[in-house]
Amino acid sequence: MDRKKWSATAASFMLAACLSSVVQADPKPKVSEDSLDGVFYEIYVNSFYDSNEDGHGDLNGITEKLDYLNDGNPNNKKDLQVDGMWLMPINPSPSYHKYDVTDYYSIDPDYGTLEDFQKLTEEANEQDTKVIMDLVINHTSTEHPWFESASADPDSKYRDYYVWADEDTDLDEKGPWGQQVWHKNPNGEGYYYGTFWHGMPDLNFDSPEVKEEIKDIGRFWLDQGADGFRLDAALHIFEGETEEGAEKNIEWWNEFRDAMKEADPNAYLVGEVWDEPEVVAPYYQSLDSLFNFDLADTIVNSVKNGEDQGVVQAVNSTDELYKEYNPNKIDATFLTNHDQNRVMSELSGDVDQAKTAASILLTLPGNPFIYYGEEIGMTGEKPDELIREPFRWYEGDGEGQTSWEEPVYNTGNDGRSVEAQDKDKDSLLNHYRELIRERKNYVALEKGDLQPLETDTSQVIAYTRTYQDETVKVYHNISNDPAELSVDKKDKLVFTSEKGTKKVQSFLKVPAHATVLVKSK
Repeated sequence: MDRKKWSATAASFMLAACLSSVVQADPKPKVSEDSLDGVFYEIYVNSFYDSNEDGHGDLNGITEKLDYLNDGNPNNKKDLQVDGMWLMPINPSPSYHKYDVTDYYSIDPDYGTLEDFQKLTEEANEQDTKVIMDLVINHTSTEHPWFESASADPDSKYRDYYVWADEDTDLDEKGPWGQQVWHKNPNGEGYYYGTFWHGMPDLNFDSPEVKEEIKDIGRFWLDQGADGFRLDAALHIFEGETEEGAEKNIEWWNEFRDAMKEADPNAYLVGEVWDEPEVVAPYYQSLDSLFNFDLADTIVNSVKNGEDQGVVQAVNSTDELYKEYNPNKIDATFLTNHDQNRVMSELSGDVDQAKTAASILLTLPGNPFIYYGEEIGMTGEKPDELIREPFRWYEGDGEGQTSWEEPVYNTGNDGRSVEAQDKDKDSLLNHYRELIRERKNYVALEKGDLQPLETDTSQVIAYTRTYQDETVKVYHNISNDPAELSVDKKDKLVFTSEKGTKKVQSFLKVPAHATVLVKSK
């Protein structure tokens, strides 16, 4: 969802404190913890791969390119080996971004058909790749038949699906970012509530009919083959900035979770709650994962500045906080996403820094999410269309290259393409491929806990990952200069991302921008 981040205030922390007293439902046990673990790849479908030469990316295009994401052969080194994909909204919508839905039970014609979705999920699952889809249920489009009926007829059965002003309503009320939230009815008298934009009227979750409808929608997509959902604007179902609203949000997500887990015990639910960790934490009562925006900022700022801004502390503090609500929680980690300037732009195009940021992301606990194009160094800064530009398969044009938008940042012939990087062993693309494989080589990197390692220098981020009897020590040199460290002389050097790494007895030399893995004996 296109939005600004609400700055933390004293009210945020008061709200979090109040929520700690909310009656916590026991986290629903997982049938298979492994089924929810893995590396995910976020796809804006419109920009990925065009299978029918109409300029738009589509579901069949993703199916054609499954071998790029995960070909099902762990011994092959030509795919990313991701474990799942997150599809940004695929329902019919009048907007390019499709975050204002007009039909929750079908696929936007630009993207294909229900049959195409079923084919994608079937083939993806055959290649050990999960498919989760964006579920945008905080609001619909004003062009949704529900809203058209509700706004034209006060007696419509759908009137209560939305929130309408009454005589006591302050029509000048502002939302958390100072935005107008009450909008004049385009089809009749009165005003309706829309948190994000007048074209996105909020659904009324005080209505039992709305709640049942949304649960039916979730069940429908699980039946079509979806492996779960990324839940857009999970903070805003009710007014999550208030104590009452936040409590009602959590009650709703508990109800939704129970319905989805009953339909599919392995359904993966990851929520977007863009706020401070203290506000995010209570939502772990309801959901498997929540995106860790605070950690993402810390990683990117550390790499950008060449000095550790407290990455390990950020991981451990949120881990401790989140486990208070769900001991089975799975942190959803990332660098940047579809609402933010691309990480390569944040790093001013520095490939070495981009490699280091990827290395940190892929060696920390949780489920890492990679934004499409991040692995080839695509750039882009707001407005949002420019951070969702066509994925570059080629330096120029070629089969499947999307053209729905004329790119401004990623124009080809600049090395930011799969074609340019595929066979270059030192490319950013092959760095992502290699680091994902290293993550899978060591169960400690996938499932282990995290403890800081002292290095006496802020230019190195260091930590141990331990799972059962396996311990891997991780060193990231985020500076432009080599680092010399003291280590256990019995430890074995098992991976380095850069030439020039040297371990002799208890001496370890880590080149600039290198990531080194050391296995404890």
